[in-house]
Amino acid sequence: DPGIDCSNIERIKEVFEYSNQMAIAERHPYVGELVYTAFSGSHQDAINKGMKAAQVANHPVWEVPYLPIDPRDVGRSYEAIIRINSQSGKGGIAYILQQDYGLNLPRNLQVEFREDIQRITDVEGKELPSKRIHDRFIERYVTQPDARLRFVDHHTYPDTERKGQRIVAAEISDNGEIKRIEGRGNGPIDGFINALSHYLGIEMSVEDYSEHSLQHGSNAAAISYVETSYPGGKLFGAGINTNIVAASLEAIVSAANRVLEVKAGKA
Repeated sequence: DPGIDCSNIERIKEVFEYSNQMAIAERHPYVGELVYTAFSGSHQDAINKGMKAAQVANHPVWEVPYLPIDPRDVGRSYEAIIRINSQSGKGGIAYILQQDYGLNLPRNLQVEFREDIQRITDVEGKELPSKRIHDRFIERYVTQPDARLRFVDHHTYPDTERKGQRIVAAEISDNGEIKRIEGRGNGPIDGFINALSHYLGIEMSVEDYSEHSLQHGSNAAAISYVETSYPGGKLFGAGINTNIVAASLEAIVSAANRVLEVKAGKA
């Protein structure tokens, strides 16, 4: 043991560069800006899976693909492990959204969103920062500023004519005009998508659904992810709300907006 303390290697780097007026190469062992960084899609996917496995195992021995040491052991962070450019895959994008913003994207949504990010990086030809990726996800799947439809409110009550069924009476905004729709199903999600399908004249159904909390506490916001099938394909939508049912219905409206974009040739 040479007795050298490397727990704050960033400070050592600063002193070296200031004292010697020399820049440290990006891939220099331990201290280089990119020494722990992966751009390749396959490498990012392996690191993403390895980090998740390490968290579950909670083993004292560090074993993560393409990372021979834990960057935190020398005062580095995980922030630069995965950076997104045109080479990046779904695993890297999913890792950034999970680590930085707590978004656990379903696998099929990872694939879908990766195609969108790929188009952006191909056009711009440069790396996308974490915030840009998150902003793009929220714009595309949650806020949808130019979308035709908005979820407003809903009520459900038992269907007295069909045992086990519920009627969903909902309000949506269609280009700013409030519309009332109604549908039947085995729950709010099923009834709402039936109502929206009838209103739009497009047969849609829910293929996959997942949700998770974004914060802790009784008033925490939750995000819902809904994969919707329609004649011609499948598309995801997402919704964020403190009411989990409302978040789910917002996600369905989000997916419907994307279906409308495809049919209008705008996607």
